[in-house]
Amino acid sequence: MTATTPEVDAPKRSFTRRKRIGTRARTSMLVGYLILIGLALIYIYPFIISIAASFKTDAEATQNALGLIPETVTFAAYERLFGDVPFPQWAGNTLLISTIVTVGRVFFDSLAGYALSRLHFRGRTVVFVAFIAILSVPGVVLLIPRFLILQQLGLYDTYGGMIIPLLSTAAGVFIMKQFFDSIPVSIEEAARIDGAGTFRVYWTIVLPMARPALVTLFILSFQGSWNELGHFIVSRQSPELNTLTTGVASLVSGQLGSGNQFPLQLAAAVLMTIPVAVLFFIFQKRIMNTTEGAEKG
Repeated sequence: MTATTPEVDAPKRSFTRRKRIGTRARTSMLVGYLILIGLALIYIYPFIISIAASFKTDAEATQNALGLIPETVTFAAYERLFGDVPFPQWAGNTLLISTIVTVGRVFFDSLAGYALSRLHFRGRTVVFVAFIAILSVPGVVLLIPRFLILQQLGLYDTYGGMIIPLLSTAAGVFIMKQFFDSIPVSIEEAARIDGAGTFRVYWTIVLPMARPALVTLFILSFQGSWNELGHFIVSRQSPELNTLTTGVASLVSGQLGSGNQFPLQLAAAVLMTIPVAVLFFIFQKRIMNTTEGAEKG
């Protein structure tokens, strides 16, 4: 029988320890993935139900609302959306408003954020604190004052009344201000020595470096304006100015027909979700790395 020395046993013990650690790590990773998959299914399950129910008949959607496989697959709900219901008009209004609001927010919020970050003027701290305070105010509280202001200015029930109040947000200004603070001021000094003004420095030097924050603001602005409901309720009353959210709300309230109309409502909800989902998946990597531009600078 051959005796083993400590020098021979040490590598074996080290290998066994690494194997145990590796097995433990793989088990932990597997458990983590299972938990994430479970959470993902919980969040996505209602959307899957919406897709399935949109292909059902009204009777089947009422009797078996949670069934994932329709007994009779029908496109009647989608045909009604583009026939009996002015869904294309709702989508056109929403696209127009969301595009203008998104571009406006990206420009005005970044401009205000740069001013709060770089310009030294009296009351700058007070203004920034006011923006923070606005973030803590529930949006529903501002709906009635907004309605009264739009009426006084003659903007009620117009595209202007639906768009102008949404062109800037305190959250967007805060995001841009915090990002501009992370960019070294020394980067702008060479341009200022060459005689560049404040706006030129902002537009040609700082703004391109803030691309990650701009993409984040772009996605949040588009999603927010696309899904906006409260403001559109108090800023318009004409059916011609309906957006997707107010139009779907009218379907849910039964203004455009009798019965539950579950397939019709869910078909509209599915279609209005697609643009935002596609946009998010395209830009998700940029959203998750909002400090990239500052680090490279």
